[in-house]
Amino acid sequence: MTSSLPHGVGSADTRLIVVRGNSASGKSSVAAGLREKFGRNLAITGQDNLRRTVLRERDRPGGANIGLIDLTARYALDNGFHVVVEGILYADRYATMLQNLVRAHRGVSRCYYLHVPYPETVLRHASKPDAEYRKHVTEAHLRDWYREKDLLPDALETVIDTASTLNDTIRQVLRESGLDRLSPIDR
Repeated sequence: MTSSLPHGVGSADTRLIVVRGNSASGKSSVAAGLREKFGRNLAITGQDNLRRTVLRERDRPGGANIGLIDLTARYALDNGFHVVVEGILYADRYATMLQNLVRAHRGVSRCYYLHVPYPETVLRHASKPDAEYRKHVTEAHLRDWYREKDLLPDALETVIDTASTLNDTIRQVLRESGLDRLSPIDR
């Protein structure tokens, strides 16, 4: 379910960045890198945190986490934060919410899809430092979850492939969103 809040969220000065992709594509690393480079006043609305940790909900069509992601992003934008929404965020489940959020945002919005081919997904997953996570999330899970270029409708996203390093991707997002020309607010 998506929010039924009225249009007009954030301000002309806020930035909304959506980072999507398959498991192990680098979404969380990009979000963390953006915050590290930018500083305070950048909220990260992570699908995994809200869905798995806050709600302990499975990723299913119509899940409560969809509305919570929307509300959290809107709240942060309305309070002057720049927002990064990051997660797998399957298009068939999250597209309507993300499209409505982008349409409602008064400031600059940029959406990115990190395209990592399945074999590279497996390699990246195997290199994660958390052994317990690697044991819990198997290659069979990765295969089941993987969707090739699961893009949002209407060419809403910029596709970034594996040729772009983490630092290159962070610099691209900072530049294209205009965050590289803004100063953080020390809250």
